[in-house]
Amino acid sequence: MTDCSGDSGSNGMDEDLEITARFSRQELVRGWRERTCAPPRVVPVTRLGLKTDLGAVRENNEDKAEFYEPNDAGVLASRGALYVVADGMGGHAAGQIAAELAIKKVLSEYYDGTADSPGQALLDAFEVANEHVRSVARAIPGRSGMGTTLTALALVEDQAVLCHVGDSRAYLIRGDQIRQVSEDHSWVAEQVRAGALTEAEAESSPYRNVITQCIGPLAEIAPDISAVETQPGDRWLLCTDGLTGHVADHELLAVASGQSPSEACRRLVELANSRGGRDNITVMIVDITGLAPWPESS
Repeated sequence: MTDCSGDSGSNGMDEDLEITARFSRQELVRGWRERTCAPPRVVPVTRLGLKTDLGAVRENNEDKAEFYEPNDAGVLASRGALYVVADGMGGHAAGQIAAELAIKKVLSEYYDGTADSPGQALLDAFEVANEHVRSVARAIPGRSGMGTTLTALALVEDQAVLCHVGDSRAYLIRGDQIRQVSEDHSWVAEQVRAGALTEAEAESSPYRNVITQCIGPLAEIAPDISAVETQPGDRWLLCTDGLTGHVADHELLAVASGQSPSEACRRLVELANSRGGRDNITVMIVDITGLAPWPESS
């Protein structure tokens, strides 16, 4: 098994190599400026909530979340909107750097790439992000071994495309049901799926924090990719394990139901903190309130 959760110290060398400036819209769409794309058939109408919290124990927040919702017809048809959550690891701020670098690179590469399908564009972007984080880690001794989980949701017309590595999760709430769409890339989760551990044994296992895939430490990754047909009323919940380590799936559904995305995020973070807040907590909720036809005059 591969342990992606190693800790590494920092000696302050070559800190100027860590470029964490915000991505620009111009950078995101430059690859599409000269590409002719048909307008989208429909566009998801969304409401978004996002909250990230230090938790009750940690001294710095190594979680990171970002999103991009374009308004260009061609970009909406080909790439849609993208929502990303990451949970960095490495200690001494290395995890924070890994998470931010990975999210920036995935956002830029996803929109700048030339792959025909959103799924392939996400896979390509994850590969580039992995090599980028690895290259920074190699260049800066104090960042050696840093890594991050990465969970990305693309909403393209009437499709939701999910790509992820690690144990940050993506849930789909539809009606009165909640379903974990992502599968944890962790040792205990793999043992549960193989029938070697029960859920209760996994929760108490000393290896519960061992991740088998993540961005950064491994030369090759194999992200999971899946697609779900979007329905009006769908609610997507992306989160780090600082939430799911304290709050069960049925509680996620109960707390989130009937609340606005922002209020649901706030209540879920408060619940995790009330139960110890052992890790950073990040939750992003994306509601699909409708699928609007693209105006022909646009």
